[in-house]
Amino acid sequence: MFDLCLFAGTTEGRRLVEFLRETPLSVYVSVATEYGETLVPQGSNITVHAGRLDRAQMAALFARERFALVVDATHPFAAEATGNIASAAGETGIEVVRLVREEEGAVVEATYAASIAEAAERLKGTEGNILLTTGSKELLPFTKVPNYRERLYARVLPMQSSLAACEAAGIPPAHIIAMQGPFGEELNRAIIRMTQAKHLVTKDSGPSGGFAEKIAAARREGASVLIIGRPPEQGGMRFTELVQHLASRFGISVSPRVSVIGLGMGNPELLTGEAKTALAAAECVIGAKRMVEATAGGRPFLASMDHAEIAGFIHAHPEYREIAVVMSGDTGFYSGAKKLIPLLAEFAPRIYPGISSLQYLCARLKTAWDDVKVLSLHGRGGSAVPAVLEHRKVFALVGGAGGAQRVCEELSEAGLGHVSVTVGERLSYPDERITEGTAEELSSRAFDPLCVLLVRNKNARPPCRTACLPDEAFLRWTGEGSTVPMTKAEVRAVSIAKLMLEPDSVAYDIGAGTGSVSVEMAGICTHGHVYAVECKPEAAALAERNKKRFGLSNLTVVEGAAPEACAPLPPPTHAFIGGTSGNMREVLGMLLAKNPAVRIVINLIALESIAEAMRCIETFGFGHTEVVQVSVAKAKKLGRYHLMNGQNPIMIITCEKDTAGPGQIQTEETEK
Repeated sequence: MFDLCLFAGTTEGRRLVEFLRETPLSVYVSVATEYGETLVPQGSNITVHAGRLDRAQMAALFARERFALVVDATHPFAAEATGNIASAAGETGIEVVRLVREEEGAVVEATYAASIAEAAERLKGTEGNILLTTGSKELLPFTKVPNYRERLYARVLPMQSSLAACEAAGIPPAHIIAMQGPFGEELNRAIIRMTQAKHLVTKDSGPSGGFAEKIAAARREGASVLIIGRPPEQGGMRFTELVQHLASRFGISVSPRVSVIGLGMGNPELLTGEAKTALAAAECVIGAKRMVEATAGGRPFLASMDHAEIAGFIHAHPEYREIAVVMSGDTGFYSGAKKLIPLLAEFAPRIYPGISSLQYLCARLKTAWDDVKVLSLHGRGGSAVPAVLEHRKVFALVGGAGGAQRVCEELSEAGLGHVSVTVGERLSYPDERITEGTAEELSSRAFDPLCVLLVRNKNARPPCRTACLPDEAFLRWTGEGSTVPMTKAEVRAVSIAKLMLEPDSVAYDIGAGTGSVSVEMAGICTHGHVYAVECKPEAAALAERNKKRFGLSNLTVVEGAAPEACAPLPPPTHAFIGGTSGNMREVLGMLLAKNPAVRIVINLIALESIAEAMRCIETFGFGHTEVVQVSVAKAKKLGRYHLMNGQNPIMIITCEKDTAGPGQIQTEETEK
């Protein structure tokens, strides 16, 4: 006994069989021809009958088998068959559901006809060859077109009955194209060129009938399009709706098998055998536009990089039993798979890694990659300079127009123009190019947006992790020949230690001067950000030069006077005050307004400034205050002796309100 009867013969019908053969339902499939039978997917629960049935034969079949449900998936233009199915089902009291084909939007450049006869009538007033893609059953009306034997080319199914219909209509054998569709755009274009067709005639066959591909091909080849609109359909369900209805009606589990596949560089020959098998088995392909265009091959697809949209699509389309989510490169190497996989946990996705750009480029260069420092600057900003200073080999994903050139420019500006840079463009593609040179040599070159870099610096040295770079490491001279005041190394070290910075801290340096304190803080706040606020233009310019000298992408120089210049900045967790130009009270008020839990360290020399700072600390009610005076003396050689040369004593004041703990952002939750 069968659970369901399916009238197939269309692409949608065959897709429905593919879904049903994975279920416990017993399915009776009816197709009109033996050729149609060969196209139906096989399954142990699938029984196929080939041969046309009239209304009486359908009614007898329904009465004998007593199907729980009949699905009409015949062609949208097979109005007679649809009418017979509905009539026979009504006569025997069996529920019938019509599978409605998805429609394409209206084609602006096309001409529409309501029927075959109207289309043939419109063609009478045209000149040039005509490509008919409407099938073999309704060729006769087109024989009314003048000189039809020379002008008409008929694309029909590769069946004896189709060829016989062409012969009966007087279509010459050389004008018959017997092929099984649907076809892609390029094949449609080739046929239009081969037939020298000036006009394409098609039915509105929807996505599964290759309608969009035919329209696109005609447009690109300059052929006019005549579309025969579909007969109006009453009711019915789209494919997805029908699958969901069947799942609910018969209690079918519809969880798909999801594969997340790393495509590597782009050359399909680099896919692993397992990945090729999984991709070939997929009924639907999901991924970025460039990825799905290269892999879908006429199958349904979703072009998206949005993780939530991808997960939602898989949930909403239970008709796809095998789904491939394709990713560029390797699934574990700066891949969107990292955030997507947790969203697909209920589907237990299988992960197929690919060859990463790092592996590929290093193989091309015959060098190991286990000692390479890896950076991703693609869509993230940042600088390669700190990594190049510290590591002998640095690999960078750059991406985007001008990305490789910008990295080389930054290296040159930071005094690293001599380092070796290898740029790999369009790796694995036929037009692959690998270019080697120094950063300075390549800084003026243009490269493909699809590129990666390997930078080699034989003089790289691990940095000193203490906050005490020598004063000589910083630029101090302005263009006018004067120097900008700078916090000395020993005072910097104590002040920054008192700040108790964290890797993700957001810090202000108010009165930044040369930016020496900002540079030291940015070296600690590697996952945070530092803002160097300086009111004097020449000093701000010097701070910018020192920022570039050390290649610090997490340091921003803000030219302007505090507190006004700090208004657009994010709340700080820490602040260093080296100078306020007489605005101590206003600056402290601004910092506390942005974050009541901010930790502040102030450097002072003048007694008046110290007195003002102490009054402000009392006024604002800081719960924790520490005052330290630092006196530094350095030896200076005089003849055969070394004499100590004293520097001005510096008052270092540390203060915070003890509300949320050292260096935390104060929120309503922390107040509770």
